Amino acid sequence: MGYVERVQQIYAAFEKNNIPAILVHLDENVEWEYAIAPNDVPWLQKRSGRNEVQKFFKSLSALEFHQFQPKTFLESGNVVVVLVDIDLTVKATSRRIVEDDEVHIWHFNSDGQVIKFGHKLDTHQHWEAYRGGFI
Repeated sequence: MGYVERVQQIYAAFEKNNIPAILVHLDENVEWEYAIAPNDVPWLQKRSGRNEVQKFFKSLSALEFHQFQPKTFLESGNVVVVLVDIDLTVKATSRRIVEDDEVHIWHFNSDGQVIKFGHKLDTHQHWEAYRGGFI
């Protein structure tokens, strides 16, 4: 199985809220949000290891997803880059976040497990929505 197919399996499990099916694809010491700047948005925190990544998925309960559409998959070596359209609302503030072409970057080891993952997104838009500010 190629890396793109693994990422597609992860997204399919995410759509079904099957977090255990996602975690089996992650290296025990996975770096999650490996390059994100420090901030106070719960779903945009650096995390290390499978157990910490579970906290990421729990933090998503603060969001109502209207759209999560992975649409373009690019693979080079052990890296997969995915463009994703998202539309969601932060429940506590009723603020909407809409992004076309949010970037997800997946790094794999030789065993086919994810060793690094990161979102490249409009961090400020997420922060404003989380804090209840105007976008």
